[in-house]
Amino acid sequence: MFLYLIFEIIAAFIGLSALIVLCIHLYQQRTIHKLVIKPGIYIPILLFVLALGAGLMANRTYPPDFAMPLFMHSHAPGGLPPSIPFHNILDFLIHKNNFKHVEDIAAPSEALTQPIAPDADGIVRIHLTAKEVISEISPGIYQNYWTYNEQVPAPFLRIREGDLVEITLTNDSTSIHHHNIDLHAVNGPGGGAEATHVAPGETKSFRFTALNPGLYVYHCAMPNVSTHNSHGQYGMIMVDPKDISIALPPVEKEFYLMQGEFYAKGDIGKRGLIQFDSQALLDGNPNYVVFNGKIEQSTRFQAHVGDRVRMYVGNGGVNLVSSFHVIGEIFDTVYPEAAIGVGSTILKNVQTTAVLPGGATIVEFTASVPGKYLIVDHALARMNKGAWAILDITGPEQPVIYTKDFTSGDHHEHPTTH
Repeated sequence: MFLYLIFEIIAAFIGLSALIVLCIHLYQQRTIHKLVIKPGIYIPILLFVLALGAGLMANRTYPPDFAMPLFMHSHAPGGLPPSIPFHNILDFLIHKNNFKHVEDIAAPSEALTQPIAPDADGIVRIHLTAKEVISEISPGIYQNYWTYNEQVPAPFLRIREGDLVEITLTNDSTSIHHHNIDLHAVNGPGGGAEATHVAPGETKSFRFTALNPGLYVYHCAMPNVSTHNSHGQYGMIMVDPKDISIALPPVEKEFYLMQGEFYAKGDIGKRGLIQFDSQALLDGNPNYVVFNGKIEQSTRFQAHVGDRVRMYVGNGGVNLVSSFHVIGEIFDTVYPEAAIGVGSTILKNVQTTAVLPGGATIVEFTASVPGKYLIVDHALARMNKGAWAILDITGPEQPVIYTKDFTSGDHHEHPTTH
């Protein structure tokens, strides 16, 4: 237990003593030339070098790989090395022309409204492609995104409870990294990650039965998991209940939104290709916190007065808990942690709801008043990092609910209670 401490004390004592002897010899000889030819001078030099080595060994900080499963790695000094944004910057520079430039990385805002139909044999087949691409997180600021199907978040998948589902994952031949897929809706090792470890150009499949209704995150679970997720490699899958009595009722608008984090060296707004910052990842301090892969440039979410709106909200992580809020709206119905089924809680009249990293929620409200509404993470400093979007509600004014222009004669005075 005290071995390293004893090493440190002995090394410090011997090293300091040797350094003092060297300084005395140097003072006596006045010149380096005379010092190096003096008999016995190499003994304190050797002791000093040995003490320095022992001291470094005693003080070495080991990466916490011992705290991780054997098939995982910790992104820490001594674990997987930082990259720009790959393990090997040379690989990136050699292959940079192979990466597709995606004009708009953001996933479509409207969710898939119906479950994917099974094939003639009764199996629901889903094919995804892992692909590393380049796109803008904001004009002039480029991110190397690791994606499924060239979008962030990945496609919104929808199936039914009880479906037999076949997931096929292809890793595009232009990718540098290995990828896989872990679906939180799957009951099985790694949520499918174990069966879908694919090298560039490789394809693998597995099947699972959807046992539990609800809204679930899926993501890449290759080592290092946090690195893959913080490059945008996540999405959501909705498992509709087979019991129609607990199924979600039809609505006019269903939206798909996921919060994510990007970690870059330098200050926010630095132009050019983002250089991945592994230390910022470990510290949990992202430069950018965004909805659907990028800082909003044009309105993505649109509804009309009277529309019933349902939002499927996820958190791709990897560090921050989202405080999801729409400024000017109240969620009249919230499915906490996106739980659906017998015994699941449904909340009413909620202002802000938590969305955990790797988790989800479902919120509903009726679009009552026209206008532009900010969708935010109500940890509001994150708005400065990009965590906002606009919901544009169009339609006739609703003065009974909300009036902004009126004269004093347009309303009744309420008596003051004394």
